[in-house]
Amino acid sequence: MIIDERMAVYINSLDSGNGPFLNALEREALEQEIPIIRKDMQSFLKVLLALHAPKRILELGTAVGFSALLMAQNTAPDCHITTIEKYEKRIPQARANFTAAGMEERITLLEGDALERMKELAGPYDMIFMDAAKGQYIHFLPEALRLLRAGGVLISDNVLQDGDILESHYAVERRNRTIYKRMREYLYVLKHTDGLLTSIVAVGDGAAVTVKLWDEIQIVTEK
Repeated sequence: MIIDERMAVYINSLDSGNGPFLNALEREALEQEIPIIRKDMQSFLKVLLALHAPKRILELGTAVGFSALLMAQNTAPDCHITTIEKYEKRIPQARANFTAAGMEERITLLEGDALERMKELAGPYDMIFMDAAKGQYIHFLPEALRLLRAGGVLISDNVLQDGDILESHYAVERRNRTIYKRMREYLYVLKHTDGLLTSIVAVGDGAAVTVKLWDEIQIVTEK
């Protein structure tokens, strides 16, 4: 846990939920061990949506569609969400959930590799929610910044890796070291690139909230 477990339980106990459909979808996903955004991240995302009022959102990583539906439910009716999913098993589930929720007109699901599908898009997007393969965030970033408008917000979920990000390279399990190295590089780049303003917050499994300040961004490399 990034924060004290008792504190997390208390904070989550205050949550008022997301309505019958999403509440049921959340329970089902958790029972089937399908990864969806955590309760405190859900609340945080809803606040960011209310503050930023995006009209076009790009999501990387659909799973069963929970977060896309959460964003659709908490934005204006003229907000459109494009979401990309690679895992074939999840795609029909997500489509079925969008239809069942009556949101199929507001959510477009693109199938395939996120980076390749991003290259086909034109943008600009007001908000990008990055919740796909964590080791690929650093590779997604150039395309994400190309697609994001100046003043737009990039939200990167699960950036603290249950606290592993604090550990030394040798303390991390060997199978996780590549993701660990790439995530540390990603966070460095977000915090040191001119024209990006980033706050890293200990909500959920850690989130980076980045505002793109300029039209043209030259990504810095880690020292």
